[in-house]
Parts: sequence; C-alpha cells; structure tokens
Amino acid sequence: MNNKFGKLFLIPTTLGQNEPLEVLPISVKKAVEEIDFFIVENEKSARRFIKKIAPRKSQQALRIFVLDKYTSEFESKSFIDPCFQGINVGLLSEAGVPAIADPGANIVMLSHLKKVQVVPLVGPSSIILAMMASGLNGQRFAFNGYLPIDKTERKKKIKELEKWSKQNDQSQIFIETPYRNQKLLTELRSSLTPSTLLCVAVDLTLSTEYVKTLTAKEWKSENIDLHKRPCIFIFHKY
Repeated sequence: MNNKFGKLFLIPTTLGQNEPLEVLPISVKKAVEEIDFFIVENEKSARRFIKKIAPRKSQQALRIFVLDKYTSEFESKSFIDPCFQGINVGLLSEAGVPAIADPGANIVMLSHLKKVQVVPLVGPSSIILAMMASGLNGQRFAFNGYLPIDKTERKKKIKELEKWSKQNDQSQIFIETPYRNQKLLTELRSSLTPSTLLCVAVDLTLSTEYVKTLTAKEWKSENIDLHKRPCIFIFHKY
C-alpha cells in the first residue's frame, strides 16, 4: 500500500434507532470524528448518524458522495480521489456493515486496485448475529441475498437451497423486503420439509429483538408479526 495515500475506512452503523455506542466500539466514533469525506447511500440519514455519534463535528465541513442505484460507475470512481491527496475517506453503511448486503463492494475493490489501504471497522452485521444466535451450522453457511419474487420460482429456489443444505451440511441465509416478510414465512412453512430447521431473526440489537429456531412444522403453530421489520431467515436440512 502507498503510505502517502489516505485510507478508506469501512464504517458500520446501527441496525435501528438505538444509541450508536450501545453497539459500536469507540473506534467508530473516533473515525467519524476524524474523517470529513464520506461515501454514503443516503445523505440525510448519513448526516443524522454522524451528528448523533459525533455531535461536535461541523456538518458544514462534511463532503458527502452519494452511492446509490442512480450513481454511475464513472462517477463513483472519483469518490476515492481524496485518498490520492493523503485524505482519509469513510464508506458509511446505511445499516450494519459496509459492502455486506450493502452497497460499496465496488469502491472497496477499486481501492485495492489503486493501492489505497482499506480499513474495516468493527460493527453489527445482522447476517452474522443471526447466524450466531441460530444454533445452526456456523462452520459452513451461505448468504443468498433475496429469493425470486415470482411465487413459482421462489418455491423452486427454496427446494434447491434445501437440497443443497442437506447435501453439503450448509446453512442457507437470506433476506426479504420487510413488507414481504410475513408472506415469505408462510411460504417457508409450507415449502420446506417439516423436519427442516428454520431460524427467524428480527430487530437484532433492538429492544424488540426476536430470534427463534424451530422446525418448519413447528413454525406452523407459531405466531409472529414480521411486517416491515428487518429480518434474517436461515434454514438447515440435516
């Protein structure tokens, strides 16, 4: 790495509206206090988080680069330009940790290609927290992102992942858009083999946190409201 360059800091945030220092180490607060250039998904929420964790920091001094679905690849390549002038840049997650089920992996790869040092900071990952709390195979697991929206394709994918889980002794992790959570749980109850273990982890790190692992058959008699709540699903067929 070039010692004259600034560094790219990967800055995690909270998973909800709890106090940052309840779940984030002091190293995150220190980094936010010292960095003025940030790559973010949403400027408004990013500024709100920065103000909350570093209330004395000047908002006027902040330089914000927005990285969302409308940002062109050409534009995003310029976001780490301050590093070439010896200035540190922070890649700030919208929730959880950057580049894990979160935008930013391309920025991280670009930094590696340009010999800019990447510094990941410790913070909550809903995927890892759910895996930790599930009781399922933490030695071998895979994150699959979102399942297909089409009902037929989604059921087919669930059966494929269940077969893969059995053959490879691998836990399968996935997420869903919060307003579709309840519908997905209903489909998992009916599509999975009755003995397949399913973990549902909701509102992780929040006061409303709920984590439970049951068989698909047992879930049929379990009532839980998942509507518009951040949720991780994990299943394992032994």
